[in-house]
Amino acid sequence: MAKILVADDSPVDQRLAGKLLEKHADRLRSEPQEQLTLLYARDGKEALDCIARGMPDLVLTDLQMPEMNGLELVEAVKGRFPTVPIILMTAHGSEEIAIQALQTGAASYVPKRNLATHLGDTAVDVLAVAGAKRRGQRLLDECWRQTETHFLLPNDLSHVAPLIGHLQDNLRRMNLCDANGLIRMAVALREALSNAILHGNLEVSSELRQTNESGYYDLIRQRQEEEPYGNRRVHITAKETHVEARYVIRDEGPGFATADLPDPTDPANLEKVSGRGLLLIRTFMDQVSHNATGNEITMVKRPGRRSWADQATLS
Repeated sequence: MAKILVADDSPVDQRLAGKLLEKHADRLRSEPQEQLTLLYARDGKEALDCIARGMPDLVLTDLQMPEMNGLELVEAVKGRFPTVPIILMTAHGSEEIAIQALQTGAASYVPKRNLATHLGDTAVDVLAVAGAKRRGQRLLDECWRQTETHFLLPNDLSHVAPLIGHLQDNLRRMNLCDANGLIRMAVALREALSNAILHGNLEVSSELRQTNESGYYDLIRQRQEEEPYGNRRVHITAKETHVEARYVIRDEGPGFATADLPDPTDPANLEKVSGRGLLLIRTFMDQVSHNATGNEITMVKRPGRRSWADQATLS
C-alpha cells in the first residue's frame, strides 16, 4: 500500500494536494495491486503522531503551520524516522525557511503556485528513489547469499581505517552486528591488520616499543623503505554470509611460533604489550585460528554468539 501524508493547516490546500496526488495514483503505486492511501494532518505535531502510528512512504508538508512548522517537522522526522522522505510545499515569502529545510533533510520541494504541474512528477520521482533503497534492502534480505572481497594492502597504516570502514558498511547492511558489535569488530580488525603490517611484514617487535618508543617508530619508517620488508604486502579476504563474517589476513613475513601465543583468558596477560592485540581479537571474535607458519589469521564473527573469550570463561 502506497501511503502519503499531507501536512497543511489549510483544509483547502489539503484537498487540493490530495486531489492532485490521486490523479497520479497509478504512477505512485509501486505495485499494480496497491491502493493509494492519503492521510492528513493540520500541523507538524499532528503529522509526527500520524507517522508514529504507521510509517508513510512519503510526507508532503507546508512550511507555515501552527504548533510545529515545516522546518521543525523536517528536523523531527530526520531524527526519529530518517527513512521517510519529505517534500516541501513552498509559498512566496518562505524561501529562506525552505532552504533551511532542504539543508536539514527534506528530499525536494514544489512551489504552491506550481502544484498542479509539478506535484505529481515530484512525488513520483522521490518515491521511486526512496523505494529503490527499500527494494534494495529487500533484495539483500531475500536474495543475497554471500559477499566475498579481496584486498592487497601495502605497509601503510593509513589504509587500515578506510578498509575497516568498508567492511563495517557490509556488516551494517547485512545486519550481522549491532552498533556495539561493529565497534568491537573494527577494533579486532585493526589489531589484526596492524599486526600483519608491523610485526609480520616489517618484523618490528612490540617489545621494542616498551623499551624504546622512538626507536620503534624509527625502525618502522626505515623498514618501510628497505627490502625485503617494504615490498611485502598484506592479503585480506572478507567473506560475509547471513550466518557469519569470516576474515582471513595473511602477511608475507616469516611468521611466528603460534604455540608461544599468550592465553587471552589469563588476566595477567592484560599487562603484556606483546599479547594485547591478540587478546582483543580473541575477546571480540567468536573463532580465531592461525596457520602453521603463523603468518595468517582467520577470524569469524557470528550474530548472537558469545565471544571466544566468553565461551572459554564459562567452560
